[in-house]
Amino acid sequence: MMDDTSYTEEQLAVLQRLLSIVDRLYQETAGFLEHGDNQQHWYNRGYANGIIRQLTQSGYWTYVEDNIIPDAENIIAGHEFWAWGRAYQHGIEMGMKETRDIIGPIQQSSGSAGRNGAF
Repeated sequence: MMDDTSYTEEQLAVLQRLLSIVDRLYQETAGFLEHGDNQQHWYNRGYANGIIRQLTQSGYWTYVEDNIIPDAENIIAGHEFWAWGRAYQHGIEMGMKETRDIIGPIQQSSGSAGRNGAF
């Protein structure tokens, strides 16, 4: 586990920027569950959650947990097979991919399990 003092200035800047994107997308897509007709909102909400999922999987879960309240994992239950649910899933995939592209692969060594030293 890494606390804020374990991050370089560059890592903190990137993490802060990514979470500011998540926050903005969360605000823009508030109430998206009631609007299946707006697939862009569903995609954007999925994208935000994809960023969160990738950061969490890359070892930054403590930072994420300290700075944002993510949606429940099953937030779209019952919507998965509708066009808007598929838009959300595609947003998750792209948010994860593009976050991975920014932060790089997980770099683990003995003594720094879960730590990402790519950026």
